[in-house]
Amino acid sequence: MRSLFVSKSRARISMTAAAEARAAASAGANAKRRSSRSVQEAREKLTYKSGFKPEFEYELLLMFVRNELSAAVTTPLLAIIVAMGTMFWAPPQQLMMWLATVFVSKGIVISLCRQFTKAPRDDAKTPVWRAKITAAEFLYGVSWAGVAFVSAGTQGESAHTFIFASLIVVISMRMLFASTVMPIVYAGTLPMTAAIVIRFALLDNPFYWAMAAMAVGVHIYFIWLMNGLNSTVIAMLEFRAEKDALIAELEQAKSNSDDARLRAEEANLAKSRFLATMSHELRTPLNAILGFSEIMRSEILGPHENPTYKEYANDIHQSGQHLLNLINEILDISRIEAGRYELHEGPLALADVVEDCQRLMRLRAENKGLKIVEAFEPDLAQLWADERAIRQICLNLLSNAIKFTPTGGTITLTVARTPTGGQSLSVRDTGPGIPEHEIPRVMKSFGQGSLAHQTAEGGTGLGLPITKGLTELHNGSFELKSKLRYGTEVIVTFPRKRVMEALPRLLEPGEIEPEKPRAWRMGARR
Repeated sequence: MRSLFVSKSRARISMTAAAEARAAASAGANAKRRSSRSVQEAREKLTYKSGFKPEFEYELLLMFVRNELSAAVTTPLLAIIVAMGTMFWAPPQQLMMWLATVFVSKGIVISLCRQFTKAPRDDAKTPVWRAKITAAEFLYGVSWAGVAFVSAGTQGESAHTFIFASLIVVISMRMLFASTVMPIVYAGTLPMTAAIVIRFALLDNPFYWAMAAMAVGVHIYFIWLMNGLNSTVIAMLEFRAEKDALIAELEQAKSNSDDARLRAEEANLAKSRFLATMSHELRTPLNAILGFSEIMRSEILGPHENPTYKEYANDIHQSGQHLLNLINEILDISRIEAGRYELHEGPLALADVVEDCQRLMRLRAENKGLKIVEAFEPDLAQLWADERAIRQICLNLLSNAIKFTPTGGTITLTVARTPTGGQSLSVRDTGPGIPEHEIPRVMKSFGQGSLAHQTAEGGTGLGLPITKGLTELHNGSFELKSKLRYGTEVIVTFPRKRVMEALPRLLEPGEIEPEKPRAWRMGARR
């Protein structure tokens, strides 16, 4: 019963995790679709780079509508002011009819603008709305043009001047409001300019003809200005579309990076679980293999009748040891990359650790005919570090130097202070060196240079990455210097904060601090 309950609980947990994963994947897919749609829309806007801008029609018309609604009261007030000025020569009945015409046409324009703002953008047919508003604006312009013909027979010079000035002001206002949609500009202002020209052309006076020509010139100049303003507005919309495209692409890139990060985290979790499982599953049989092969190689249970069996047992033991080292290196680099490598720090003498490591590797170096030279700076302070990690750093560097240095070469070990107060370990060999373009490759996990494939000794390509990772865990720096046919030098530097400097001795109660030398006291006074 208990096992059944446990299995059901695990099944529920698995189902919950799967549901959460599906929900996260669905949310990520929706965000990705939204960002892709935004990118597509923004790019469609940027497709039109010449001629009329079909994709900007709605924005341009919306700007006009907003301008018109914001001035829904001011323009009728201007009509009332013009009517009050015209009362001095025009009968009130005609003025009231003209004002009514202006108000009705203005109401039609405002009503269409409000309907346009309420209509959903996706359902709005911009060309149809633009045609409706243009027709209403033409009616509004015609109603304003009617003021030029109110009581035309009784108008004098002052009346004509007043009408000319009033209509020019209204023309300029309408052009500013409608500058985003040039067809509306033409529909709303041409009737007023035509009214001025017709009214003054009918008068038998060159002065009024000049005013009519002036009205035409002013209208053309205003049109030229509005074309420039319209181009500026369209350029602004293009810049905004480009900004929206960039933002959408950034959102899409972020969505892609989030998906990649989730996949990487899942892969990293799977890798960690796999390594944790394989660590136990592989080490257990390997320990048995190494133990029995050691017994067989040492002939503890009796000598072998056939000496070949002893050689086979030795091969089994060496292969198992190599496999165990490989597993340990993979686990080390995995823990370092995951940030789970725990340091067990304590005081140690760097020179002593390096001396122990070179003693372990000396026999291997002598068998290959190599010479190891030590250059240790005396009286070095202790270092606060993980001794196991420091040993692994030194052994990895020594192993690489011995592996790639040809017979008769020299390996130099240097332990010294740094100019900043820290300590450094240097391993320099007289090997063939590493080509400059291969240095980034050898610093990657499982990366090996061309020289590694030519040597008889194998390797995993994890020694240098592990060394660099352990050095950085100690807040140190790793530097690889190499030149083809000139050898290789690796310098590991530990910062000053890890050097354990001796504190000054505390004075006993009643003890007087010894007097400084006279030369020191004189120098201090100077």
